[in-house]
Amino acid sequence: MATADTSAASPETHAAYDSKIEGNIIFTRVDSAVNWMRKNSLWPMPMGLACCAIELMATGASRYDISRFGAEVMRFSPRQSDVMIVSGTVTYKMALAVKRIWDQMPEPKWCIAMGACASSGGMYRSYAVLQGIDNLIPVDVYISGCPPRPEALLEGLMRLQQKIEGESLFKGKQEPETAEA
Repeated sequence: MATADTSAASPETHAAYDSKIEGNIIFTRVDSAVNWMRKNSLWPMPMGLACCAIELMATGASRYDISRFGAEVMRFSPRQSDVMIVSGTVTYKMALAVKRIWDQMPEPKWCIAMGACASSGGMYRSYAVLQGIDNLIPVDVYISGCPPRPEALLEGLMRLQQKIEGESLFKGKQEPETAEA
């Protein structure tokens, strides 16, 4: 089961279509249009570190078809990616490389922690294993399981798309509230 950080309620998509106007005209807000483009063209950066990476690869196969969600373009270059999928056990030795790749990704960027090891260290309670990737980078969606099924990754991807849909284009600004008379 995937869980997402849903601190704010997802606003409705603001779009309108008027068939009485000649041509194809759609009225919308810039936030809604940009978020629609971002959520439907995610380019994952796979960080397959252990057995969960096999399930990550299976998700890209024809049986599960991650391309239905606009995320089939797996980029192995951090400068062309916007979603990091950390799948597997993260050791302290590998943590610096994961952080370096995360820092090279352009904004906006998101992270999915896939599996028990990436989310919480899993069954490895040792000095060599990082007890959750969220100690190193911010995580947007956690996917439980050891290893999680490809369906769980697809659900986590849909949760991330819901989160992206509700984001504000200008992070520091709130939407203006209407004053009541």
